[in-house]
Amino acid sequence: MGPPGGGKGTQAEILSEKLSIPHISTGAIIRNAIREKTQLGIVAEGYIEKGQLVPDDLVIDMVSHRLSQKDCENGYILDGFPRTLPQASAMDKIGIKLDAALNLVVADEVIVKRLAGRRECKRCAAPYHIDFNPPKVDGVCDKCGGELITREDDVPETIRQRLDVYHQQTEPLIGFYKEKELLVNVQGRDTIEETTMAVLDALGVKC
Repeated sequence: MGPPGGGKGTQAEILSEKLSIPHISTGAIIRNAIREKTQLGIVAEGYIEKGQLVPDDLVIDMVSHRLSQKDCENGYILDGFPRTLPQASAMDKIGIKLDAALNLVVADEVIVKRLAGRRECKRCAAPYHIDFNPPKVDGVCDKCGGELITREDDVPETIRQRLDVYHQQTEPLIGFYKEKELLVNVQGRDTIEETTMAVLDALGVKC
């Protein structure tokens, strides 16, 4: 968990590689649906353009389907789900059990500055940043050679709207998982490497 642009996707990819389990990003699933112009993608696009969250029932259906696939049998890392208390409750009801709820703590003013430099692969959705995680070749994805783009929801006005939504709808999850004794707080550091070290230490992962 954590605010938009807090480093969830980047840290999830690193953990996925170190633990050899899939990184399940609801954001990537939704954006792929938008690119493919599926029915869900068309509906979701309207919410995202306004800086709003995609409705819970649509997200829950997508995540349930994804976690039923064979590559999730030995575990997975959820990125961007759950985002709301209803999603968390629904997750419990369908039997999705967590080992930990990692919360990346980053101040709003840092988020606004950070997102201005964020880039994403148009083809595979791999995350980059022009300062903190640049590609080897400017504008080109290291993984698949796809074009790197600025996401439509990374403009300043939309960023602040997304932060407002996060504080109202997602922050309550901190208390929810604290009560379940699953919450692990990690303060975001100045570099990806420093944050990764803090995450691994907090989760007790030895690599």
